[in-house]
Amino acid sequence: VFFLALQLGTAIGFLLPPVLVPNTPNDIDLMAHNIGIMFYGTSIVSTLLFFLTGVVFEEKPKYPPSHSQAVLQTKPPEDYSYKQSIINLFKNIPFILLLISYGIMTGAFYSVSTLLNQMIVTHYEGEEVNAGRIGLTLVVAGMVGSIICGLWLDYTKTYKQTTLIVYILSFIGLLVFTFTLDLGYLIVVFVTGGVLGFFMTGYLPLGFEFAVEITYPESEGTSSGLLNASAQIFGIVFTLVQGKLTTDYSPRAGNIFLCAWIFVGIILTALIKSDLRRHNVNSGIMNLDVKAVSGDS
Repeated sequence: VFFLALQLGTAIGFLLPPVLVPNTPNDIDLMAHNIGIMFYGTSIVSTLLFFLTGVVFEEKPKYPPSHSQAVLQTKPPEDYSYKQSIINLFKNIPFILLLISYGIMTGAFYSVSTLLNQMIVTHYEGEEVNAGRIGLTLVVAGMVGSIICGLWLDYTKTYKQTTLIVYILSFIGLLVFTFTLDLGYLIVVFVTGGVLGFFMTGYLPLGFEFAVEITYPESEGTSSGLLNASAQIFGIVFTLVQGKLTTDYSPRAGNIFLCAWIFVGIILTALIKSDLRRHNVNSGIMNLDVKAVSGDS
Protein backbone atom coordinates (compact mmCIF):
# COMPACT_ATOMS: atom_id res chain seq x y z
CA VAL A 1 0.00 0.00 0.00
CA PHE A 2 2.86 2.37 0.84
CA PHE A 3 4.45 1.98 -2.58
CA LEU A 4 1.13 2.28 -4.40
CA ALA A 5 0.43 5.54 -2.57
CA LEU A 6 3.95 6.78 -3.32
CA GLN A 7 3.61 5.97 -7.01
CA LEU A 8 0.13 7.48 -7.17
CA GLY A 9 1.53 10.73 -5.83
CA THR A 10 4.34 10.60 -8.39
CA ALA A 11 1.80 9.99 -11.16
CA ILE A 12 -0.16 13.06 -10.07
CA GLY A 13 3.13 14.96 -10.03
CA PHE A 14 3.68 14.07 -13.68
CA LEU A 15 0.12 14.86 -14.74
CA LEU A 16 -0.74 18.13 -12.99
CA PRO A 17 2.31 20.44 -13.38
CA PRO A 18 2.11 20.67 -17.21
CA VAL A 19 -1.60 21.46 -16.86
CA LEU A 20 -1.23 23.96 -13.99
CA VAL A 21 1.88 25.60 -15.45
CA PRO A 22 1.56 25.61 -19.26
CA ASN A 23 4.55 26.75 -21.28
CA THR A 24 4.10 30.54 -21.74
CA PRO A 25 7.58 31.85 -22.68
CA ASN A 26 6.11 35.14 -23.88
CA ASP A 27 4.40 35.88 -20.56
CA ILE A 28 6.80 35.29 -17.67
CA ASP A 29 4.45 36.97 -15.16
CA LEU A 30 1.68 34.49 -16.00
CA MET A 31 4.11 31.59 -15.66
CA ALA A 32 5.25 32.87 -12.26
CA HIS A 33 1.61 33.23 -11.17
CA ASN A 34 0.82 29.66 -12.23
CA ILE A 35 3.90 28.30 -10.46
CA GLY A 36 2.85 30.15 -7.31
CA ILE A 37 -0.61 28.56 -7.43
CA MET A 38 0.95 25.10 -7.82
CA PHE A 39 3.35 25.61 -4.90
CA TYR A 40 0.70 27.07 -2.59
CA GLY A 41 -1.62 24.19 -3.43
CA THR A 42 1.12 21.68 -2.66
CA SER A 43 1.82 23.42 0.64
CA ILE A 44 -1.84 23.32 1.70
CA VAL A 45 -2.21 19.62 0.86
CA SER A 46 1.07 18.73 2.62
CA THR A 47 0.08 20.64 5.77
CA LEU A 48 -3.30 18.92 5.86
CA LEU A 49 -1.68 15.50 5.50
CA PHE A 50 0.77 16.37 8.28
CA PHE A 51 -2.03 17.01 10.75
CA LEU A 52 -3.99 13.94 9.61
CA THR A 53 -0.91 11.78 10.20
CA GLY A 54 -0.63 13.00 13.78
CA VAL A 55 -4.33 12.49 14.52
CA VAL A 56 -5.26 9.31 12.62
CA PHE A 57 -2.23 7.01 12.69
CA GLU A 58 -1.26 4.87 15.67
CA GLU A 59 2.33 4.09 16.62
CA LYS A 60 1.93 0.38 15.89
CA PRO A 61 -0.86 -2.14 15.27
CA LYS A 62 -2.69 -3.56 18.26
CA TYR A 63 -1.74 -7.12 17.31
CA PRO A 64 1.53 -8.28 15.66
CA PRO A 65 0.94 -9.01 11.96
CA SER A 66 3.26 -12.02 11.81
CA HIS A 67 5.15 -14.54 13.92
CA SER A 68 8.45 -12.75 13.38
CA GLN A 69 6.95 -9.48 14.64
CA ALA A 70 5.46 -11.27 17.64
CA VAL A 71 8.93 -12.56 18.54
CA LEU A 72 10.42 -9.07 18.30
CA GLN A 73 7.71 -7.59 20.54
CA THR A 74 8.67 -9.99 23.34
CA LYS A 75 11.95 -8.11 23.75
CA PRO A 76 11.87 -5.18 26.22
CA PRO A 77 12.25 -1.76 24.55
CA GLU A 78 15.25 -0.87 26.71
CA ASP A 79 17.23 -3.68 25.02
CA TYR A 80 17.01 -1.88 21.67
CA SER A 81 19.86 0.39 20.65
CA TYR A 82 19.57 2.41 17.45
CA LYS A 83 23.34 2.91 17.34
CA GLN A 84 24.01 -0.81 17.75
CA SER A 85 21.40 -1.60 15.11
CA ILE A 86 23.20 0.68 12.63
CA ILE A 87 26.53 -0.99 13.47
CA ASN A 88 25.02 -4.46 13.00
CA LEU A 89 23.57 -3.50 9.62
CA PHE A 90 26.89 -2.14 8.38
CA LYS A 91 28.55 -5.40 9.42
CA ASN A 92 26.01 -7.30 7.31
CA ILE A 93 27.75 -7.73 3.93
CA PRO A 94 24.62 -8.89 2.03
CA PHE A 95 22.78 -5.80 3.28
CA ILE A 96 25.64 -3.51 2.21
CA LEU A 97 25.50 -5.01 -1.30
CA LEU A 98 21.73 -4.52 -1.36
CA LEU A 99 22.09 -0.99 0.03
CA ILE A 100 24.31 -0.01 -2.91
CA SER A 101 22.34 -1.89 -5.58
CA TYR A 102 19.02 -0.52 -4.29
CA GLY A 103 20.45 2.99 -4.28
CA ILE A 104 21.63 2.57 -7.87
CA MET A 105 18.29 1.32 -9.20
CA THR A 106 16.10 3.73 -7.26
CA GLY A 107 18.46 6.64 -7.89
CA ALA A 108 18.34 5.87 -11.61
CA PHE A 109 14.54 5.86 -11.48
CA TYR A 110 14.53 9.22 -9.68
CA SER A 111 16.92 10.64 -12.26
CA VAL A 112 14.90 9.40 -15.24
CA SER A 113 11.70 10.72 -13.67
CA THR A 114 13.23 14.14 -12.95
CA LEU A 115 14.76 14.58 -16.41
CA LEU A 116 12.02 12.89 -18.42
CA ASN A 117 10.47 16.18 -19.53
CA GLN A 118 13.85 17.47 -20.72
CA MET A 119 14.55 14.24 -22.60
CA ILE A 120 11.17 14.25 -24.33
CA VAL A 121 11.21 17.93 -25.26
CA THR A 122 14.74 17.59 -26.71
CA HIS A 123 13.44 15.22 -29.38
CA TYR A 124 9.78 16.29 -29.48
CA GLU A 125 9.60 20.08 -29.25
CA GLY A 126 6.45 21.52 -27.74
CA GLU A 127 5.27 18.20 -26.29
CA GLU A 128 5.40 19.16 -22.62
CA VAL A 129 1.89 17.84 -21.95
CA ASN A 130 2.68 14.51 -23.61
CA ALA A 131 5.89 14.35 -21.60
CA GLY A 132 3.75 14.50 -18.46
CA ARG A 133 1.50 11.80 -19.86
CA ILE A 134 4.50 9.59 -20.60
CA GLY A 135 5.62 10.09 -17.00
CA LEU A 136 2.12 9.16 -15.87
CA THR A 137 2.30 6.02 -18.02
CA LEU A 138 5.67 5.15 -16.51
CA VAL A 139 4.37 5.43 -12.96
CA VAL A 140 1.00 3.70 -13.55
CA ALA A 141 2.81 0.80 -15.21
CA GLY A 142 5.09 0.77 -12.18
CA MET A 143 2.09 0.49 -9.87
CA VAL A 144 0.98 -2.58 -11.77
CA GLY A 145 4.53 -3.93 -11.64
CA SER A 146 4.70 -3.40 -7.88
CA ILE A 147 1.47 -5.34 -7.33
CA ILE A 148 2.50 -8.22 -9.58
CA CYS A 149 6.03 -8.43 -8.16
CA GLY A 150 4.65 -8.29 -4.61
CA LEU A 151 2.15 -11.06 -5.26
CA TRP A 152 4.80 -13.20 -6.94
CA LEU A 153 7.20 -12.66 -4.04
CA ASP A 154 4.54 -13.53 -1.49
CA TYR A 155 3.71 -16.72 -3.38
CA THR A 156 7.23 -17.98 -4.17
CA LYS A 157 9.45 -16.41 -1.47
CA THR A 158 12.19 -16.27 -4.14
CA TYR A 159 13.58 -12.94 -2.97
CA LYS A 160 17.01 -12.94 -4.59
CA GLN A 161 15.92 -14.59 -7.83
CA THR A 162 13.00 -12.22 -8.32
CA THR A 163 15.06 -9.15 -7.40
CA LEU A 164 17.84 -10.14 -9.81
CA ILE A 165 15.47 -10.90 -12.70
CA VAL A 166 13.62 -7.59 -12.28
CA TYR A 167 16.99 -5.79 -12.09
CA ILE A 168 18.10 -7.36 -15.38
CA LEU A 169 14.78 -6.57 -17.07
CA SER A 170 15.04 -2.95 -15.86
CA PHE A 171 18.48 -2.76 -17.46
CA ILE A 172 17.11 -4.10 -20.75
CA GLY A 173 14.13 -1.74 -20.51
CA LEU A 174 16.37 1.30 -20.06
CA LEU A 175 18.52 0.23 -23.02
CA VAL A 176 15.46 -0.09 -25.25
CA PHE A 177 14.08 3.24 -24.02
CA THR A 178 17.45 4.92 -24.65
CA PHE A 179 17.88 3.75 -28.25
CA THR A 180 14.26 4.27 -29.32
CA LEU A 181 13.77 7.71 -27.76
CA ASP A 182 14.83 9.61 -30.88
CA LEU A 183 12.93 7.56 -33.48
CA GLY A 184 10.34 10.32 -33.88
CA TYR A 185 7.30 8.32 -32.75
CA LEU A 186 5.75 9.34 -29.43
CA ILE A 187 3.74 6.12 -29.26
CA VAL A 188 7.01 4.19 -29.10
CA VAL A 189 8.14 6.35 -26.18
CA PHE A 190 4.83 5.69 -24.41
CA VAL A 191 5.32 1.92 -24.78
CA THR A 192 9.00 1.80 -23.85
CA GLY A 193 8.40 4.22 -20.95
CA GLY A 194 5.62 1.99 -19.65
CA VAL A 195 7.82 -1.11 -19.85
CA LEU A 196 10.65 0.72 -18.12
CA GLY A 197 8.38 1.93 -15.34
CA PHE A 198 6.87 -1.54 -14.89
CA PHE A 199 10.23 -3.05 -13.98
CA MET A 200 12.09 -0.14 -12.36
CA THR A 201 9.21 0.82 -10.08
CA GLY A 202 8.30 -2.83 -9.54
CA TYR A 203 11.77 -3.27 -8.05
CA LEU A 204 11.16 -0.82 -5.18
CA PRO A 205 9.05 -3.07 -2.90
CA LEU A 206 11.29 -6.04 -3.75
CA GLY A 207 14.32 -4.22 -2.39
CA PHE A 208 12.59 -3.34 0.87
CA GLU A 209 11.26 -6.86 1.41
CA PHE A 210 14.62 -8.44 0.61
CA ALA A 211 16.33 -6.07 3.06
CA VAL A 212 13.93 -7.01 5.86
CA GLU A 213 14.59 -10.70 5.22
CA ILE A 214 18.39 -10.54 5.33
CA THR A 215 18.57 -8.10 8.28
CA TYR A 216 16.03 -9.68 10.68
CA PRO A 217 15.80 -9.19 13.66
CA GLU A 218 17.06 -5.64 13.15
CA SER A 219 14.39 -2.95 13.00
CA GLU A 220 12.63 -2.65 9.64
CA GLY A 221 12.54 1.10 10.11
CA THR A 222 16.33 1.27 10.39
CA SER A 223 17.05 -0.82 7.29
CA SER A 224 14.32 0.96 5.31
CA GLY A 225 15.67 4.34 6.38
CA LEU A 226 19.15 3.43 5.18
CA LEU A 227 17.76 2.21 1.86
CA ASN A 228 15.90 5.49 1.42
CA ALA A 229 19.03 7.46 2.27
CA SER A 230 21.03 5.49 -0.28
CA ALA A 231 18.35 6.09 -2.91
CA GLN A 232 18.35 9.84 -2.24
CA ILE A 233 22.14 10.10 -2.43
CA PHE A 234 22.36 8.16 -5.68
CA GLY A 235 19.33 10.03 -7.00
CA ILE A 236 20.95 13.43 -6.42
CA VAL A 237 24.28 12.38 -7.96
CA PHE A 238 22.67 10.63 -10.94
CA THR A 239 20.32 13.55 -11.64
CA LEU A 240 23.18 16.07 -11.60
CA VAL A 241 25.45 13.95 -13.81
CA GLN A 242 22.74 12.79 -16.20
CA GLY A 243 21.40 16.32 -16.47
CA LYS A 244 24.87 17.61 -17.35
CA LEU A 245 25.39 14.88 -19.96
CA THR A 246 21.91 15.48 -21.41
CA THR A 247 22.49 19.22 -21.70
CA ASP A 248 26.04 19.07 -23.05
CA TYR A 249 25.65 16.03 -25.31
CA SER A 250 22.28 14.27 -25.64
CA PRO A 251 19.67 12.33 -23.65
CA ARG A 252 21.26 9.14 -24.99
CA ALA A 253 24.57 9.96 -23.29
CA GLY A 254 22.83 10.52 -19.96
CA ASN A 255 20.84 7.29 -20.22
CA ILE A 256 23.92 5.26 -21.17
CA PHE A 257 25.55 6.60 -18.00
CA LEU A 258 22.63 5.16 -16.00
CA CYS A 259 22.76 1.87 -17.92
CA ALA A 260 26.41 1.42 -16.94
CA TRP A 261 25.58 1.90 -13.26
CA ILE A 262 22.58 -0.42 -13.39
CA PHE A 263 24.85 -3.09 -14.89
CA VAL A 264 27.07 -2.68 -11.81
CA GLY A 265 23.93 -3.08 -9.69
CA ILE A 266 23.16 -6.38 -11.43
CA ILE A 267 26.58 -7.71 -10.45
CA LEU A 268 26.16 -6.58 -6.83
CA THR A 269 22.70 -8.13 -6.62
CA ALA A 270 24.04 -11.44 -7.94
CA LEU A 271 26.63 -11.44 -5.13
CA ILE A 272 24.04 -11.07 -2.33
CA LYS A 273 23.74 -14.15 -0.14
CA SER A 274 20.06 -14.99 0.23
CA ASP A 275 19.69 -15.64 3.96
CA LEU A 276 15.94 -15.41 4.57
CA ARG A 277 16.02 -14.95 8.34
CA ARG A 278 12.49 -13.61 8.81
CA HIS A 279 10.98 -16.29 6.58
CA ASN A 280 12.88 -19.00 8.48
CA VAL A 281 11.52 -17.71 11.80
CA ASN A 282 7.96 -17.66 10.47
CA SER A 283 8.32 -21.14 9.00
CA GLY A 284 9.80 -22.55 12.21
CA ILE A 285 6.95 -21.21 14.36
CA MET A 286 4.31 -22.37 11.91
CA ASN A 287 5.77 -25.86 12.03
CA LEU A 288 4.94 -25.82 15.72
CA ASP A 289 1.33 -24.96 14.84
CA VAL A 290 1.50 -21.67 16.67
CA LYS A 291 -0.85 -19.11 15.09
CA ALA A 292 -0.13 -15.40 14.76
CA VAL A 293 -2.14 -13.23 17.07
CA SER A 294 -5.15 -11.75 15.30
CA GLY A 295 -7.94 -9.41 16.10
CA ASP A 296 -10.32 -12.34 16.60
CA SER A 297 -8.15 -14.10 19.21
